[in-house]
Amino acid sequence: MDRKLLDSDPHFAEGCASCHRGDEKAASREKAHAGLVKRPSTDLGICGKCHDKIAATYANALHFTTAGLRHGVSGRFSASERRVFDEKVFQQSCRSCHASCGDCHVRSPRIAGVSTGLLKGHRFMAKDDGKTCAMCHGGRVYPEFTGDFGGSADIHYQKGMTCLDCHGKSELHGTGTIQTSKREVKERPACEKCHKAGSEKTEKAKTSHAQHKDRVSCYACHSGGVYTNCLDCHLGKGATPKPGFFLGLDPKNRKTVTTLRLVPTVRDTFKTAGIAMEKYDSLPNYWATPTHNIKKRTDRTRSCEVCHVEKRDFLTKEGLIKNGSKANELLLYSPKPLK
Repeated sequence: MDRKLLDSDPHFAEGCASCHRGDEKAASREKAHAGLVKRPSTDLGICGKCHDKIAATYANALHFTTAGLRHGVSGRFSASERRVFDEKVFQQSCRSCHASCGDCHVRSPRIAGVSTGLLKGHRFMAKDDGKTCAMCHGGRVYPEFTGDFGGSADIHYQKGMTCLDCHGKSELHGTGTIQTSKREVKERPACEKCHKAGSEKTEKAKTSHAQHKDRVSCYACHSGGVYTNCLDCHLGKGATPKPGFFLGLDPKNRKTVTTLRLVPTVRDTFKTAGIAMEKYDSLPNYWATPTHNIKKRTDRTRSCEVCHVEKRDFLTKEGLIKNGSKANELLLYSPKPLK
């Protein structure tokens, strides 16, 4: 704790107990800490005393509700299994990933029992991507973005951009609308917001973008290399990470070819909770993923033959994970030969 903040930061105007409870007048540590609340911003009403509008919208934001985790897997459950999941798994396991205000603005979140602690001596920070975003999204996205996963860093990172240059406040704080997945977030980033169609510098780029519009995602061509995929997730034991690169049809829009990430939900993931996933085959094991290792020039932008002749990196029936969902076969795509 930086004691200078007590006089300079307005968050301390009403004393520590205004957020953390306890007894500021007590003479001993034990009595002072009686009833102490370690993570006060878990109760949005604490921050809402001053930041009422933000707290009101954040109550429905995906970072707080973790509804994406719940709805992403619940399609595999029967009605009775969904009740078991909500009672025995979601609240005890998935909900532990939700972020309170303080997890982003005061101290880094605790992941698997580990936290880097206060961001800057209990100073309330507007942003510190490397200590907050990286803690929760550091297993996959952030190390791809910075190049720490083993490939080259994302071109946006190389130019000095951070997470919040693309992911705005309204996306993170929510807008008050209840959402079940990130695809429902209208404010989410889109390449076209900065890279307008028709602004290309070469005729080759203009022609290629026009031909592939609404048929191929930007990531499919501009992903700079392999990214993290996870295998064999089991309740209480985690999953195994492995590098890979997959191209196939978008499960939510099978008119578009895009990059896919392997989802680690296997048939016996929730076996210990008594959930057999009776509808396991209704959802695929591969989901569309916005990779964070973008490059302007890749093998696929240099030569059309990489996709249309070699058909490199496209999912095939033989290459699908063993004992996976039958829905995986719906994502297979074979590019048409070049004329």
